[in-house]
Amino acid sequence: MNRTRRDFLSSAAVLGVGGMIGYSPIRKLFGESLSELTSITARRKNVLFIAVDDLRPELGCYGHPIVKSPNIDALAKSGVLFERTYCQQAVCGPTRASLLTGKRPDTTKVYDLKTHIRTTMPDVVTLQQHFKNNGYFSEGMGKLFHAGLEDEASYSVPHRYAKAEQYALDANNKLKKEGGKVTKTDPTEQESGGRMRGPATECADVPDNVYEDGKYAEMAIESLRRLAPKALSKKAGEHQPFFLGVGFRKPHLPFVAPKKYWDLYDRSKIPLPYPDKPHNAPDIAFTNWAELRSYSDIPDVGPCDEAKTRELIHGYYACVSYTDAQVGKLLAELDRLDLRKDTIVILWGDHGWKLGEYSQWSKHTNFELDTHVPMILSDPDYPKGVRVNALTEFVDIYPTLSDLCGLPIAKDLEGVSMVPLLTDPKKAWKKAAFSQYPRPHNMMGYSMRTDQYRYNEWIDRKTLEVKFTELYDLKNDPLCKECIVAKPEYKELVAKLHEQMTSGWQGAKPK
Repeated sequence: MNRTRRDFLSSAAVLGVGGMIGYSPIRKLFGESLSELTSITARRKNVLFIAVDDLRPELGCYGHPIVKSPNIDALAKSGVLFERTYCQQAVCGPTRASLLTGKRPDTTKVYDLKTHIRTTMPDVVTLQQHFKNNGYFSEGMGKLFHAGLEDEASYSVPHRYAKAEQYALDANNKLKKEGGKVTKTDPTEQESGGRMRGPATECADVPDNVYEDGKYAEMAIESLRRLAPKALSKKAGEHQPFFLGVGFRKPHLPFVAPKKYWDLYDRSKIPLPYPDKPHNAPDIAFTNWAELRSYSDIPDVGPCDEAKTRELIHGYYACVSYTDAQVGKLLAELDRLDLRKDTIVILWGDHGWKLGEYSQWSKHTNFELDTHVPMILSDPDYPKGVRVNALTEFVDIYPTLSDLCGLPIAKDLEGVSMVPLLTDPKKAWKKAAFSQYPRPHNMMGYSMRTDQYRYNEWIDRKTLEVKFTELYDLKNDPLCKECIVAKPEYKELVAKLHEQMTSGWQGAKPK
């Protein structure tokens, strides 16, 4: 069916919906051409924006055979699951600064956990601020930007943190408070130093709200109840949509969660990770995982033994299930308040996390395990139960949410709206996704994920000389057991990938 913009506007007028028209009637008129009409059809829906710290795609909806995540799985069934989304830097502060500004680390200049985005970009308009500037009530709680680096200009009311001890057991909190200076430092990481953090895990028979994330669920539910009347109001001048950001801490270290979530798993049946480093990978690609070593029950040097490895993975899974339960409470309240029909829900984990693979732990590298992230988006105006295999990036979230809610999309954003993929998941899309990670002595590792390969270059930022390269074949070696960059048969491919890396994200955008 060939219809013009004039035909559309005439049809919309007949339907009496204008800019408030929903998905179903338009699809009947235009079929799969809906994605081309987003700017015309988008309506000002609420946004529930859920950030989860250190969550890799270790979820039932991503095919994990053990992890129990029924609420996030249900969210995926109600919307779109992105199977290949990548963060722009695998550590909390920089990835969040990038996602929440729609700009990449080399533009934000936020590479560490100390730099506030207003220091490097004083006039930047953040995602939350963009919604606030366009008539939304913007509210945030928990870890959205990095802890201590929240941006008050982004919110209509002051951002809030919950008050809770890190551990439920007094003995563990005492150990944390009395611990001396950490000696287990690693210059390749950004979470070294400071004070000893107590044990890496805790299993306590306590209610959810003893820990921080249980309190955030309660705070968010209170906010939804407060925001609902205006969001639901049909009276002229009273309606106000909301952008509510909720940042959950778990499964970030320490792996502390109520006992009932630990009880979901049989530790003896947890499979052990692949222990060997990728063959022929350069030393600069790895860390000494000082973040985990700063906990009192982790060895200063050498690997964790099998018992500790299983305990840590068990703790990570328990924390995932704990956070899943908190997400379930928010979604249930959305339904109870009858807000779901007018609310976009997006859930994302800020970067990946190694669970003993390569005998490594935590993030802080450019490996697939660190850069690959979960992202789920549920919009009431779009199809349900969709899976998108296209390469997508966190910088795409800002333009996508703007697009879905009919807000202007700034031209200086460094991602693209993913809305076309919501109705055409197999549409030709980005040729590559890009990440990076700094190392001491002015080195920067740039990483590019194509459909089949991960290609890394470690560059001296003063001389621009490429010091080390890596190449992994994700199709034939999904665990990345071998770096194949030096093999003669890949010489031509490496040259092509270098050229593609040089053209950057601009050259990889969908046409």
